[in-house]
Amino acid sequence: MPTYDYLCEACGHTLEIFQGIHDEPETKCPACKKKKLKRQFGTGAAIVFKGSGFYQTDYRSDSYKKGAKAEAKKSESASKPEKSSGKESKSSTPAKKAE
Repeated sequence: MPTYDYLCEACGHTLEIFQGIHDEPETKCPACKKKKLKRQFGTGAAIVFKGSGFYQTDYRSDSYKKGAKAEAKKSESASKPEKSSGKESKSSTPAKKAE
C-alpha cells in the first residue's frame, strides 16, 4: 500500500497517509477539522522506501548470491581447527597439591 501526501487548503497542514490504492481520498484535516484536505500529486502512486533497513544488497542477482555462499564456505573451512592425532601432550610442570 502506498503513502500519499495531503495538504489542507484551510490551515496549510501537511501529512502523509498510508492507504490502499482504491481507498477514497481523505477530506477531513486532523489539525483544523475542516473538510479542505486534498491529496497531492507526487510519490503517492508508487511505493516509497523510507527509513533504515533497506540496503542495496537486499535484491542481489542469483549469481552474486551463489558466489557469496561459495566464499562463506571457503572462509568457514579455513577457520575450522585441524583434528588432533589423538596424542595429547602433557604439561611438564607437576600439578600443585591442595592443602
